[in-house]
This record gives sequence, C-alpha cells and structure tokens, in this order.
Amino acid sequence: MAESGTRPDEPERFPSQDSVSSKQDLIQWENASVETCTILSWLGYGQEIIQARRDAYREYGKLWTARACGEETIIITGSKGEGLSSFMESDLDQMVVDNRVFCLEDDVNISAFPGEITVLRSLSRRSYHGHCRLLLERRGTTIHRQLNDAFCDDGYGRELLSSDLFVNNWSNERLAEGMVQHERAGPSIPSTMRGHFHHDKVHALHYYCPNILSKWAARPRHWPPPEVAQRVVSLGAVLTPVGFKGSEYQHVEWRVCFNAGEIELISNLNDTQTKLYVLLKMIKNDVLHPRKKEVTSYTLKNIVLWMAENNPQASFHKKSILQWLHEALDALRVALITLELPYYMIPERNLMATSGLDEEQQRTWISTITDMLNEGPRVILRLPKIRQCIVAHPEPFRWYNGRRIELEMLTLMLMNRVAICMDENGEVDITDAILQALKRRTNEVISDVCVRMMIMEGSRVINAQAIFDSILM
Repeated sequence: MAESGTRPDEPERFPSQDSVSSKQDLIQWENASVETCTILSWLGYGQEIIQARRDAYREYGKLWTARACGEETIIITGSKGEGLSSFMESDLDQMVVDNRVFCLEDDVNISAFPGEITVLRSLSRRSYHGHCRLLLERRGTTIHRQLNDAFCDDGYGRELLSSDLFVNNWSNERLAEGMVQHERAGPSIPSTMRGHFHHDKVHALHYYCPNILSKWAARPRHWPPPEVAQRVVSLGAVLTPVGFKGSEYQHVEWRVCFNAGEIELISNLNDTQTKLYVLLKMIKNDVLHPRKKEVTSYTLKNIVLWMAENNPQASFHKKSILQWLHEALDALRVALITLELPYYMIPERNLMATSGLDEEQQRTWISTITDMLNEGPRVILRLPKIRQCIVAHPEPFRWYNGRRIELEMLTLMLMNRVAICMDENGEVDITDAILQALKRRTNEVISDVCVRMMIMEGSRVINAQAIFDSILM
C-alpha cells in the first residue's frame, strides 16, 4: 500500500483492527507485532544497546560525583538515564543532589543525622499531594551559599526554604567556556554547550520519606517483584524546587520525586514493555506534537508503569505489543477526557492537574487518538522512523544501523574517558592512549558513512560534524 508507507509490491502486513476475526487475521496481527519489535531493535531500542546506554550514563554520574568529593551526588535522569534515547536525540537531564542537606518526613527522628548536616522538616499540610514546604530544623556546619541565601521568614519567625530563590541562586553560577545558559524552565536550568549539546540541570535535596515509600511498596501487584520494589525503596526520594502550579505557596513549595527509583523500575521492564514506552514517546513527538508539555514522556511513562503493575508479566511479549499499544492509547485518551492520571509513586497526585490543556487541544487529541485506535496495528505507519524502516532496502539499512550503534558506543566511551582524563582545572589529557584510540575509530566510522553516502547517494559536500549529529539523533 504505497499511500500508507509500504512498497507497492509488498504483501499487506498491517491488517485493520476490524479484520481480526479469524485465526489467519490473528496471525497477521501477531506477525505485525513481531515485525514492529524487530524494527525497534534495528532502530537502537534493543535490550543490549539500551543497557549499554544505562551503564554509560550511570558511570558518567559516578565519575562526576567523585569529582565533587562527596559534596554532591550526580544522577543522569530522563531518557538518557533510562537508556531510551541516543546521544544527540534529546537533552541530557542532570540532577545534582546536595549531600550536606537532608529533608525529613514529619515523624522521622533527627538524631540519626550528624551535626554537620543541615536538616529540614517537610510540612505537607495545605500543600497538594506530592508537594511540601521545608522548615529549617537545624543549620549544619557547612552549607552552600545558594541554599543559605534561599531562606525566608514564614510569618511566624521560622525559616522557610524558598524553591524560587533556590533555583534563582543556582542560576547565577559561573558558566563553563562555550556554555550558554537559557531561561529557567520549572526546577531546571537549561543550557547549551558549543551550540548543540543541550543540558537540563536540576539542583535537588535528599528526602527521607519512609512512610511514602513503604505505602508504595505495600501495594498488591503483578510487578515489580519484591526484590526490585525493595531496591526502589532503598534508593529513596529527592525534593526538586518547583511548587504546585496555582498554589498560593508555589514559590516556597517543593515536589517529591523518585528519579533513581524510577530508573530502576524502567530498567526492570521486559523488552516488550520497554518498546511499548518507546512507541508511545514516538507518538507523542511525531503525532501529537505537544506545544507546552500538556502531555509529556513522564505522562506516558506512568501509563506504562501502571499497566506493568496491573497485568501479568507473561502477557507482555513480542506478539502482543500492538495490543498493548492499543490499551495504552486508550488509557491516554481516558486521561485526556477526564483530566485524571494518578502518579505511579503517589497515586493521590494527579499528573493531569497542571497539564494546562485547553479545550481545543483536548478535543483535537481525543479525536486523533480515537482515529488511531480505529486503525488498529496500522497506527504505527504514522511514525516516520517505523515507516522508513519498512520501505528501506534491508542491506544498506542494516549496514547503516551497525555503524550508528558502533558510533554511539564509541561516543559514550569517549564521554566517560574525557571525564577520567580531566584534571581539577577542567583540562583534558589529550595524549591519553585510550582517548586517542577512541577518537581514531570514531573518525573512521564517520569516514565510512561519508564514503557510502557519496557512492550511494551521489553526495559531494560532506560535513563530518553534520554526519555525526544526524547519525546519533
């Protein structure tokens, strides 16, 4: 079907949902699911490459944490930390957690924390679920200026930590050479390095909240298994400097987040569940095109986590991915209709409460998703990356895919090697033998792609940096 993105001489591989009425139709449906899983692996969403990304970014966080000499913990979060985006595909989300400050739930005893630690007490009364205000309980012997200058009076003579002041204070950091800082975005401070490496940095505080985590762990569930749930509990929580939109206390409120625990959860999804999440992210980017983050990858992640928890693991397999995509799209449509989606870690918090979705956008998306549901498995032909794989010739596509994966692995190894070879002044030892070998092989791969493009496509002017960027997008 040329108009839907397949070659005219191809057999029909994506039957409509209405046609699944016989055993043969069901086989076609399942075959389309298997083919979709295969294509996603070719595109860089196979288990091995995803795990390699996770390992590389975890190591990157450890290397930079070590450079902080115990004062901060660096966590790479978002799609990079989850291993679900290639090197240039999305921003690098970096969380910097102050190790000299701890925030405690109401009934947690302060005595376990040494005197040099600054201790704050969370006050959740009159704040929306998953948010709190922070009162100073004890000022430690060492404290960041950005934190110390963010305290204000709560009107009763107590010191309250302002989330707004905290972010603004960190926004005044001295920038590295070649870095341009952008306007604050919620709790994050976005920046761009050398024009094309985009970073989102969030400064956060440790939050010790055993009551919230034990309540989450005690839920009856199919997934995750008890040992994974306990690891999530052990990873704890953080507070990020952003209040509930529209709250009268917004400028002094903090949001409870479980970034490290959620990376652990995503790492324990099976292959089909992970690829389902990838497909939903593609639909968000290539079909829905949200303008103001009315629907985010985080929204979709929570839908996948709820589905994993509420259904037997064995029902998620490569023959069923398109069925689960249908279920997930229907869950998204319900969330858009009702403007309700419980947060996976704290269900009382509604993720749609501050979506900012206007009625026209709501109607458009509900209509679009309804059309997609009626298309059945053919819905994936709406996704450019999937469609291009179907129409591409297998041999050059697989060759290119192999070069792309190798280049990404080399780039991730280079990223961490640079951190290892960097001194306290930020100078990199470019004579390092491993660093030179990685750069040499990287240049060889890019050169191979350039030559192939000249032979296959007749390209005459080849920009190596542009090739590098396009391969890793």
